[in-house]
Amino acid sequence: MNPRAKLTFTASLLLGTTITISSNHWVMAWTGLEINPLAIIPLIAKSHHPRAIEATIKYFLVQAAASALLLFSSMTNAWTTGQWDITQMNNPTSCVLLT
Repeated sequence: MNPRAKLTFTASLLLGTTITISSNHWVMAWTGLEINPLAIIPLIAKSHHPRAIEATIKYFLVQAAASALLLFSSMTNAWTTGQWDITQMNNPTSCVLLT
């Protein structure tokens, strides 16, 4: 892999983690969590071995399902409470979906 590309993916991974940790809004947390797979998937799939490709596809599918649950949980919470703040998770259905 090109060193510049590897540096870009590593920087994107750090950026996504930093955005996720420092956010207090559900959409920003989701954005940070979505940046991480965009950086990790090319690093996993860089060897063109069938097991690496299979692992990449499995990682992508699990991450997509988790992302959908996170968005659905945060939208349900925002719908019932009127708040997109992470600390205002008061709806039991949203808490169960998030867990």
